[in-house]
Amino acid sequence: MDVNAEITRQRIQPELKNLYAGVMLILAIDTALDACAAAVLDTSAGGVITQESQAMKRGHAEALMPLIARVMKASGVAFTALDRIAATTGPGSFTGLRVGLSAARGIALAAGKPVVGVTTLTAFAAPVVSENGGPHPVLAAIDARHDHVYFQMVDGDGGPLIKPQVAPITAALDAARAAAPYLVGNAAGILAGRWPADAPPPVKIDQQAAPDIAWVAWLGAAVDPESAPARPYYLRAPDAKPPKDLLSGASQPSASS
Repeated sequence: MDVNAEITRQRIQPELKNLYAGVMLILAIDTALDACAAAVLDTSAGGVITQESQAMKRGHAEALMPLIARVMKASGVAFTALDRIAATTGPGSFTGLRVGLSAARGIALAAGKPVVGVTTLTAFAAPVVSENGGPHPVLAAIDARHDHVYFQMVDGDGGPLIKPQVAPITAALDAARAAAPYLVGNAAGILAGRWPADAPPPVKIDQQAAPDIAWVAWLGAAVDPESAPARPYYLRAPDAKPPKDLLSGASQPSASS
């Protein structure tokens, strides 16, 4: 999946949301970082019906299914009435993102619905590109620990500048130092705190623990299922190894727009 191209294709200005009128009901799930969140989007109504997000660093496995049940009950939408399930695929917590993907795939299988993936870098950057635009690039960054970050940079219109990658913080700063970017993501503050004194400062520092779940839902509606599989998106090998049967089993239903 080319996340830079996806940002360009998925710029959802308020007026463009009308393009999805009458098309989809989406259940969005995010457990990739420091939140457990779900939302139901009705594109015909132009917005999210209901959503819930809980800040947490661990415990997603215990919290997610009750949270989804509350969100679905509040929405008044049956699982079988959904058109698509969307889940964040990473980069992020190895265990956390798999909790969300397992839930999304299980719900999709039980309801006979397609499931798609949205990367966390896309989910951080896309709303900035869509709502702001302009001359300044957008640098989306996620803490990869061990003095590294996952990051990508696009121009104000979503065009690719630096492809998604994992790199030492010093290398990320060197790559972006001349750009005076809009920093967004859970590593925005880390980069800002180490920004070179002789470089143009960032135009804004938008520290977020996790992506906006409403935007995960909108991206889930807009994404091309063929280029957005619901499987972990890794920029490096995980530190932990999953149980051999995790995320195994029956294949998901085929996705279609």
